[in-house]
Formats: sequence, C-alpha cells, structure tokens
Amino acid sequence: MELFLEPVDVWLFRDGKPFDALSDHRARSLFPPYPTVMQGVIRSHHLVVKGVDLRDPAAIAEAVGTAEDFGDLRLRGPFIARKEGDHITRYFPIPADVVLDRQTGSYRPLRPRLRGEASYVLTSAPADLPRLLWQPEGYEPSKQVPGRWLAEEELCKCLCGEQAKATSGEELFVRESRFGIGRDDATRTTLEGALYEVEFIRPRPGVGLWVQVEGYDGWPERGTLRIGGEGRGAHFTRIEPALGWPQVPAPLPARFKVYFASPTYFEEGWRTKDWERFFDGAVTLQAVALNRYESIGGFDWASGGQKSARRYVPAGSVYYFTTNDSVRLKTDLINGAITDRWPEIGFGQVIITEWKE
Repeated sequence: MELFLEPVDVWLFRDGKPFDALSDHRARSLFPPYPTVMQGVIRSHHLVVKGVDLRDPAAIAEAVGTAEDFGDLRLRGPFIARKEGDHITRYFPIPADVVLDRQTGSYRPLRPRLRGEASYVLTSAPADLPRLLWQPEGYEPSKQVPGRWLAEEELCKCLCGEQAKATSGEELFVRESRFGIGRDDATRTTLEGALYEVEFIRPRPGVGLWVQVEGYDGWPERGTLRIGGEGRGAHFTRIEPALGWPQVPAPLPARFKVYFASPTYFEEGWRTKDWERFFDGAVTLQAVALNRYESIGGFDWASGGQKSARRYVPAGSVYYFTTNDSVRLKTDLINGAITDRWPEIGFGQVIITEWKE
C-alpha cells in the first residue's frame, strides 16, 4: 500500500545529535525525515491497527519484529509529496552532478570526461575513477542555491541530460522555531542557562509525505497516527491508484548512472566492497558526484542511550557506471535497493538512467 501523510499541526524530526537544555541550545529538524524515523512510525501504528498489547514484548516482536529485525516490513520513502486534486507529485533532492545555469535559472548535469582530456587539473578524486565531471559548454555556471527540490518529472529530465527547473523549499514547507527553558522537576523551577530552541516543520497546504509499505495488512483507507518528536499527529490516506516506483532498465545500458533518492550505507564509506552484490554481471565505476556525508544515529528508547552513529552517502548522490555485458540489477535485492545496510526500511533507493557522453 501507498500512503499520503498530511500534518495535523507541525512536525518535528530532529537530527541525530544529542540534545537537551544543558548540552545544546538548538534542535534542528530534518525534512523529509530519515527512513529510520518512518519505520518507527509505521511499525508503531501497525501495533495499534492490530490491537497488540504494548506490555507484551513477545507479541510486539511477533507483530513488527525487533530493533534490528524488521520482520515482514518493506518500506520505501518517505519523500516529500504535494497533492493537487487527485494528483500527487513527489519531490527529490537536487542531484549532486548538476550545476545551476545563471542565465536560465535551470539545472544542467555535468559531463563525465576521461582524465586525460584535462590532465592539467589537480584533484583528490581516487585514481581508480577514470572520469571526472565537467560542466557543459555554452552557459554560465552559478553557485548552488540551497533548499531546492526537483519534482519527479523534472528529476527524470535532469537525469536524462536535459535542463530542469527546481522548486524552492519555501513553496513546500516552512521552518518554525519555538523557544523553551529547562525545568528542575524536583523543585518545579526553571534552570539557569537552560534556554533552548526547537525547529519545527510546517508543510504548506496539500504538502506531506509519500511512503510505500509492504508486508502489513489490515490498515483502513484513512486515519490518524502519531509521527516524529513530541508525538505530533498526521492524517494518512491510502493512495489509489498507486504511484509505483520508476522502472529500472533491463538490461542496463552500456553506460548508466545511479541516482540515490534516499541515503545509503556502504561498508567502505562512499563505495561498497563489491558492486557485483547488486548487479548481475561486471560493472566499472567511472565517476561519482557526492555531497557531504550524513551521520545517522538517534536515541535508543529501549536502552535509554544514544545509538551508534554511522556515516551515510547522502540522497542526491550520483554514480556513473559502464559495462560490456548484458547486465541487470539483481532481482533478489530487497526493495531494489543498493545499500549494505537496512534496504528493507528504505535506505539505498535508486533511480537508474542512461548517460550520454
């Protein structure tokens, strides 16, 4: 099933940094939240749907699994989405391999060129990447504008080498800061120097989150659930007909690029030990466009402490590959995801297209 979630009021999705009134004064909110947040939302509400006794750990584990084993759950998302009438549009991060054209205000992808074509350039890119990304000719590049998103149709155009228009984040949601002060519960007095700021997300009318859930049944057509920090509310509606996910070419083109729509984790940092884990045939990594890594951790309510933080390749990263064989993405991948960790809850979601020199 596919769900569209809209806020009852505002939402709070904190990043993984430890936060309390005495250790840090500001809590930043992420939007969309990480898949780790959404799996908690979906699994928690599934317990409500099934009427599971929350005092029975065995019944909980049977219904939704454990902290490391998610049972039958298969999750894709969450992604920002806007509903206009009966039509829902998903929005994705700007690909890391594009630049902003100062004259037209549109985004254009860089070109992967062999290193020998520009040997005068010094770079820290690994020597085993045979190509570097270069700007197209005939336009003036401009500094990236943060906080922009591509509608799904515009993203597909951009990944295919065409110009694309971005949507400002302010058209989709606004950030609201609220202030508070820490209290001493024993004396019911305020704490000196414990002023703090919390950032909330207020989606624009018609804007919410799209998520695809498999493995759970019995959900109603619509309802209300708790989501994010402070147990804020969301209205959910089942989407009919379903939007689905972009199809992966089969077989893959001789030159193809992989766009990561959600963060992904690789054991060796920005790449996996063996790409043939994901592809049915030999592939060669040619070039990579990366943004700064993201540290994903959070608070473990079961143990009462912070979870171990891991560095993830951020959403929007683009990997360029070549192959001489009739290669396909392996069909047994969970959710079709390319990740070394937690594909079942939405990490490593990809869109694959051909790239032309």
